[in-house]
Amino acid sequence: MSRKYKFRNPEGMYFITYTVIRWIDVFTRNLYRGILLDSFVYCRDKKGLRTQAYVIMTNHVHMIVSASEGYYLENIMRDLKKFTSVEIIKAIKNNPTESRKKWLLQAFAEEGKQNANNTSNQFWQQDNHPIELYNNEMIEQKLNYIHNNPVKSGFVEKPEDYVYSSARDYVGIKGLIEIEIIE
Repeated sequence: MSRKYKFRNPEGMYFITYTVIRWIDVFTRNLYRGILLDSFVYCRDKKGLRTQAYVIMTNHVHMIVSASEGYYLENIMRDLKKFTSVEIIKAIKNNPTESRKKWLLQAFAEEGKQNANNTSNQFWQQDNHPIELYNNEMIEQKLNYIHNNPVKSGFVEKPEDYVYSSARDYVGIKGLIEIEIIE
């Protein structure tokens, strides 16, 4: 991977994107989105994740994040992706109403076999594509991009109408998880 996309500044705020392999629409189910949200909360409480903005789309996640002092964002994201990968695949296997179970599990297994970093399945694509946000213009651009993603995708008319996003918090409506609003 290019050295351009690394978490270089431990105190930096970053825009990151992580995507399900093959752009598979997994986050159409509340169960799987719930695992992801619970992991955000756990990483905030136990691993030093500071979430300034997020959106969970059907097959990818965008976030603006930073790490608390003494923590490293690359470690937090590695752990978050590893944990959610295992838990979401387990939830798919155990979900009696998952109509795409066989197809999903086959896709994750095939991708895992092609990646030397995995022992069995691969859920997330390898990279996070972190971009450090070092000025207000960049922060505002990425914040608007994150919050308008569901609008551009045709899911909602206004960003704050999309439940799986921090856009609600930015207009004074309590969202699903606690975030640190960028002032």
